[in-house]
Amino acid sequence: MFTKILIANRGEIACRVIRTARKMGIATVAVYSDADRDALHVEMADEAVHIGPSPAAQSYLVPEKIIAACKATGAQAVHPGYGFLSERAAFCEALEAEGVVFIGPKPKAIKAMGDKIESKKFANAAEVSTVPGWLGVIENADHAEKIAGEIGYPVMIKASAGGGGKGMRIAWDRSEVRDGFDRARSEAKSSFGDDRVFIEKFVVDPRHIEIQVLADAHGNALYLGERECSIQRRNQKVAEEAPSPFLDAKTRKAMGEQSVALARAVDYQSAGTVEFIVDKDKNFYFLEMNTRLQVEHPVTELVTGIDLVEQMIRVAAGEKLAIKQSDVKLNGWAVESRLYAEDPYRNFLPSIGRLTRYRPPEEGQFGDIVIRNDTGVTEGSEISMFYDPMLAKLCTWASTRLEAIDAMSEALDSFVVDGIEHNIPFLAALMQHPRWRKGEISTGFIAEEYPDGFAPVVPNSEERAVLASIVTAVELLRRDRLDRLGGRLAPHSGALKRDWVVKIGEDYLPVSIIEGMVSIPMEIDLSIDGCKALTVSSDWRPGDLIWRGTVGKRRVAAQIRPVANGLRIAWKGMSVTARAMLPRTAELERLMPDKVAPDTSKLLLCPMPGLVVSIAVAEGQEVKAGETLAVVEAMKMENVLRAERDLVVAKLNAKPGDSLAVDAVIMEFA
Repeated sequence: MFTKILIANRGEIACRVIRTARKMGIATVAVYSDADRDALHVEMADEAVHIGPSPAAQSYLVPEKIIAACKATGAQAVHPGYGFLSERAAFCEALEAEGVVFIGPKPKAIKAMGDKIESKKFANAAEVSTVPGWLGVIENADHAEKIAGEIGYPVMIKASAGGGGKGMRIAWDRSEVRDGFDRARSEAKSSFGDDRVFIEKFVVDPRHIEIQVLADAHGNALYLGERECSIQRRNQKVAEEAPSPFLDAKTRKAMGEQSVALARAVDYQSAGTVEFIVDKDKNFYFLEMNTRLQVEHPVTELVTGIDLVEQMIRVAAGEKLAIKQSDVKLNGWAVESRLYAEDPYRNFLPSIGRLTRYRPPEEGQFGDIVIRNDTGVTEGSEISMFYDPMLAKLCTWASTRLEAIDAMSEALDSFVVDGIEHNIPFLAALMQHPRWRKGEISTGFIAEEYPDGFAPVVPNSEERAVLASIVTAVELLRRDRLDRLGGRLAPHSGALKRDWVVKIGEDYLPVSIIEGMVSIPMEIDLSIDGCKALTVSSDWRPGDLIWRGTVGKRRVAAQIRPVANGLRIAWKGMSVTARAMLPRTAELERLMPDKVAPDTSKLLLCPMPGLVVSIAVAEGQEVKAGETLAVVEAMKMENVLRAERDLVVAKLNAKPGDSLAVDAVIMEFA
């Protein structure tokens, strides 16, 4: 067994590998760029080596720097994590030439499966079911249009060396092929240094289901069940679960056996994933094989009890698998939510900045529930524009699917992140969505259910009562605390007021205190909007970021943050401003004029912090609705900004190469 390994990665996956290596008694070496000098993975590792500037192309993607770090520290093996160099056969060969073990498959398997075009050809030869498509060289956009027409729309345009949703576009008709081809090639070139793309039939309403395989160098190979990864946005996974709520035992077995056969055909030796798209009739088609550890591997670990990173290390060290196919049992259900640094209210555009607060829910087993959080950041970490926007992978396990989902819902409500925008509100709303809870999903779920983007969930009458109860309880304690301050001539509040009004958004709800006193812990009976009294119980104290308690028979964990004259409450995808006040105050507040937002209709604002890739117009140019104005790159994704109406460009305020902050003015219109 190795005594020291180097992790050629960063963020949460580097931290994840370090945890398992530490458990196995193996010393670890971290590598870091300028941007990651103070990163969590650097702090966790036994040693750390600086490998260059912040851009990945000058640090994490330079094999020579990784090899030099191995030589300098005496690392015997390298775990590549995912992304970066994890699927580069040349990197694997370079390590072997230096006597360093690559913790992953051999170059033969990487070459056979790592290239999407070649993997399709290989899968066809091995009689694996594949999607109809064109696997040859696509010369230009005209050629792409011709191929797409022959296959039949819709088609998927994908980077051959792609991954993570980058270099991927769907074209629903001929008009979308050319732009999709150009964007896919451009993203592929900038992300992977390889602009080859291929085209295949896009299966309508597919489910994305993948099989985890594990194989050693002694001819042993097995599958560890499946993961459902259908909740995707821009072809990037958002939430995953194991097992799939869609598969039956027969289909699971067939997919698993086919995946193992493919792994054997390329002499696969490590953990790997065979991805399929599955139609409504449970017909499945090979999509690709990821010759590395998947981002969503924790859900498989939770339902099988098998540490995949440990197995990868043991296989790389030459050990035989100690597990047989008959040993693999799927126990319970696991759900994973990917927490991204992005603004769900601005079409999920990236967000950067410092984490002024980062307080995940407590990890461990709590009764019949398990909570796990794989992360690579901590409070105070800087989220930069150079890398993937993922902050953490929050996972829950329970004996049933709905119990795991409910546990995830409460864990998300308890996950505090401040300083940047993040997608927790969307994830929390997803956990309540009827289609998700029923398992009636496809890869088009987000586009279908949120066609106009995500907006805060509007509370119903029962939820408004919960929110009103929280803000009333908090206000009562706030006033009681003021009354107890020393040096006051008279109490601030006087005797307990029984009648209140709570404003939630633009609604005013009368609240009456039926019974109870102000104390910690608190238990009071409230009547909301004239309805039957609810018992509200909580041990919340002023300063706590999470209000925990019960409202009626409902358990509640909601995040509260003070705002001017009230609270901002985040709960189950809702984000509301609420204020508890006396009836006379509410009467006067109704007379206050509304604040009018500034007019930005004649400005093109940068929707996210990013780099201007191109400006497609000139000053004085007339532009039609839908035409491209500019392309902005953020966190390796290119975002096309289009005209929302016919207009004339009056002034350009930015040029290609400019680094812009959110809401920076790119151009002005006449």
